[in-house]
Amino acid sequence: MAWDFDTDPEFQEKLDWVAEFVREEVEPLDLVWPYDNYKPLDDEHRRIVDPLKQRVREQGLWACHLEPALGGQGYGQLKLALLNEILGRSAWAPTIFGTQAPDTGNAEIIAHFGTEEQKAQYLQPLLDGEIFSCYSMTEPQGGADVSGFETTAVRDGDEWVINGRKFFSSNARYATFCIVMAYTDKEAGPHKGMSMFLVPTDTPGLTIERNFALIHEPEEEGSEALIHYDDVRVPFTALLGDEGRAFEVAQVRLGGGRVHHAMRTVGLAQRALDMMCERALSRTTRGKPLADRETVQTYIAESYAQLKQFRLFVLQTAWLIDKTKDYSQCRTDISAIKFLTPKVLHDIVQRSIQVHGALGVTRSTPLHKMWVTAPVMGLVDGPTEVHLRQVARGVLKGQHATDGAWPTEFLPDKVEAAKRKLGLV
Repeated sequence: MAWDFDTDPEFQEKLDWVAEFVREEVEPLDLVWPYDNYKPLDDEHRRIVDPLKQRVREQGLWACHLEPALGGQGYGQLKLALLNEILGRSAWAPTIFGTQAPDTGNAEIIAHFGTEEQKAQYLQPLLDGEIFSCYSMTEPQGGADVSGFETTAVRDGDEWVINGRKFFSSNARYATFCIVMAYTDKEAGPHKGMSMFLVPTDTPGLTIERNFALIHEPEEEGSEALIHYDDVRVPFTALLGDEGRAFEVAQVRLGGGRVHHAMRTVGLAQRALDMMCERALSRTTRGKPLADRETVQTYIAESYAQLKQFRLFVLQTAWLIDKTKDYSQCRTDISAIKFLTPKVLHDIVQRSIQVHGALGVTRSTPLHKMWVTAPVMGLVDGPTEVHLRQVARGVLKGQHATDGAWPTEFLPDKVEAAKRKLGLV
């Protein structure tokens, strides 16, 4: 019987090193450069960041999600879950470990679907952390609903001509290239008529109309771009994967991304819980620590149980992906942890804010940024409502309607059947 909750001692040593390294060496970057983790590195940043990246490489922990041929370790999702729990505590940690979004997902699909020429031009610099990328999919009028997309790519000789507008193209202002999803055959519909393209951000006709800031960011730090593609011409070789297969490419990318968001949220929520416990033990009211107050004890107990349940669900989903090697077979569970991610984070951070009192609603602790991260998690890689529907559909597939007027658990019928079985009637 295979049922084990232990981590291999050798890998646990790696995790212990990561935990100390992130706490002592990486988290200070969050304090000094809170908005710089997705920006190109200048000389001042390189002086500190490059040696940290080198230490990660020396430990064999750089870009662990990638196969060894691409410079990674080929870790399965279960190992990545345990690693990402730690990285989720710090905004800079994914960059230092070569696992920052959206670059990880973009690298994955270029590695999977790209030509050798595309890999040489885009993939290796991305893996080396020398350039950044952007995933340009959602649109102003349709959001993440592909059926509402309007952006098109029309073949013109040896070129594609892209026209349309894309919204929330994260990190476009700092990216070297965008991966753009566009219709190449509207008659075929969104699932068979859309294609992906690799588009350098300096291509004529590509204009960033506005960079939106997230609700916890200063306006000038915004990097969620509204992009206008106006007769943007790219060579035929810019096509990523086969024509008409964008939806398939997108699912490969988004499936892993959703899981990794959940993994990192475990670590962030644990940090909020740790802060709650510390404050409860340190702060007093009416001569007693907050930790002795029943309401605060309830906050701590509910947060602990909620996080434990969520973490086990994330780990089980990661294990299932490793076992099946197929994101589509795990779609229901991936969607479930995706819609739980913002709720778990919000609930635990909200309780931690309450225990911190007035200090909790200031910008003097990390709680304000954690709190606004929750609604962001409810929208990235598909809104919560979509994933709720996906889970319901997945669960219902294994259920059946009754033929008669009464449910199968209708007790009068069941009692009668039990009596017949026991020979009592």
